[in-house]
Amino acid sequence: MWTPPLRESFSYPFLVLQMYILTLILRTSSNDRRPFIALCLSNVAFMLPWQFAQFILFTQIASLFPMYIVGYIEPSKFRKIIYMNMISVILSFILMFAKSVYLCSYYSSSLLMTWAIILKRNKIQKLGVSELNSWLIQGSIWWCGTISLKFLTSKILGVSDHIHLSDLIAAKILKYTDFDTLIYTCAPEFDFMEKATLLRYTKTLLLPVVMVITCFIFKKTVRDISYVLATNTYLRKQLLEHGELAFHTLQLLVFTALAILIMRLKLFLTPHMCVMASLICSRQLFGWIFCRVRFENVILGILTVMSIQGCANLYNQWSIIGEFNNLPQEELIQWIKCNTRPDAVFAGAMPTMASVKLSTLHPIVNHPNYEDANLRARTKIVYSAYSRKSAKEVRDKLLELHVNYYVLEEAWCLVRTKPGCSMLEIWDVEDPTNAANPPLCSVLLNNARPYFTTIFQNSVYRVLKVN
Repeated sequence: MWTPPLRESFSYPFLVLQMYILTLILRTSSNDRRPFIALCLSNVAFMLPWQFAQFILFTQIASLFPMYIVGYIEPSKFRKIIYMNMISVILSFILMFAKSVYLCSYYSSSLLMTWAIILKRNKIQKLGVSELNSWLIQGSIWWCGTISLKFLTSKILGVSDHIHLSDLIAAKILKYTDFDTLIYTCAPEFDFMEKATLLRYTKTLLLPVVMVITCFIFKKTVRDISYVLATNTYLRKQLLEHGELAFHTLQLLVFTALAILIMRLKLFLTPHMCVMASLICSRQLFGWIFCRVRFENVILGILTVMSIQGCANLYNQWSIIGEFNNLPQEELIQWIKCNTRPDAVFAGAMPTMASVKLSTLHPIVNHPNYEDANLRARTKIVYSAYSRKSAKEVRDKLLELHVNYYVLEEAWCLVRTKPGCSMLEIWDVEDPTNAANPPLCSVLLNNARPYFTTIFQNSVYRVLKVN
C-alpha cells in the first residue's frame, strides 16, 4: 500500500484479531464466554476507525449464515455470535455519538434478519419441503429481507444519502455515475485491480498455492454437503466439522471480489491469501501426501521458491529512501499564518483543507470525511469553482458558507487520472445545462475580478479573497 496511514490500515489489525477469535470459536465446543466477549470488543475496535468496516463485517455474516443453515455451526453457538455482533453495533453507535449510519447498514440489517430466521427456523423446516429447498428458502429470505430492511431503516432514519461501499461497487458494476460516485471511483485507489498484481502474486507462488488449497477445500466441502443430504444426524455431525476452513474460504472469495472491484481493498486480500497459503502444511487436507513422501521437504522447496521473489520484493522496498517535501504547500501555510485573521474561513480541495486545518487551526468548510452528507453538500459547492458555473453564482454560494478565502489549485483544472475523470468532466455529468460555458477555473486563473481577488499565488496554489 503506497499510503499506509489510511483509516482501514488502522482498522485491519483489529479485523485480524477478530477473525482469529472467531476461528477459535468455530473450532472449539467450549461454553467459555470470554471468546465471545473478546469477539464483541474486537468488532467495536475494528468499526470505530473506518467508516466502511460495517460492510466487511456484513460479508462475514453472509459467510457464516449459509454455514449455519447447512450445519457447520451449532445453533446455540451461532446465536451467541449474532448476539455479540448486535451488542458491538450498539456499542459502536454509542461511542460514535449516536451516528445513525451504524443502524441502517447492511451489517445491522443482516443481523436482524439472521435473528428473525433463527427464531422462525423450526417453522420453515416444517413446511414439508426437502432439506435443499429449505436451505434455499432461508437463503432467499435472508438476502431479500436484509436488502429490504436496509432501505427501510435508511428511509426511517433519514440517512439514505450516505455513501456505502456497496454503492461504489454497484456504481462500478452498473456503470452508474453522478458527482459523488465519480469523486470516489475516479481516484486510482478505487479503480479496478491492475493486472500487474496477479503477476506479482504468481511470481511469489502465492496465487498458485492458494488456488490449489481453495480447490481442495471446495471439493471437500461439496462432498461433505452431498453426503449430508443423504445421511443421518450422527454422521452429519462428523462430516461437517472444521467449519473454520469453509468460513475462511468464503471470506477469501469475498475479499477477492472486493479487491478486483476496488484496488484499495487489496489490503484485505493479500494477508488473507498468506493465511490461506499456510494450509499447505495441513495434515487434514494433505495427509495423503504426508503418507507417501517426506512432506517437510516439499514445504521447504515451496518456501525456497517463494523466497526468491520475496527477497527481491523486500530489497526493492528497502531501496526506496526519501522524504516528503511540498514546498508550495509550506509557502501557502506560512502565508495563511502570517497574513490572515485566526477566524478567517477557508475552502478548497479536501486534502489541502485538511493540511490547512491541521497546520494553521483556521476554520474550514470542508475536509476529507466525504461520507457525511452535510460535508458532501458543502464540498460540492466548494468544488463548483472547477465547474462551468458563473463566477457570481459560485461566489454567492461560498458567501452562504461564510467563506473568506478560496484556495484554487491550477492542477485541479487540468489533471485527468483517466477518461471522464477530470473535475470539468465530472461537472459536465452533474451539470449538463452549463456544458457550453467556459471553465470557471480558467476564468479565475486569468482574472478573478470582480467577484474574487487574487491575494497570494505560487507555482501550485492561488488564494482568492471572496469579495
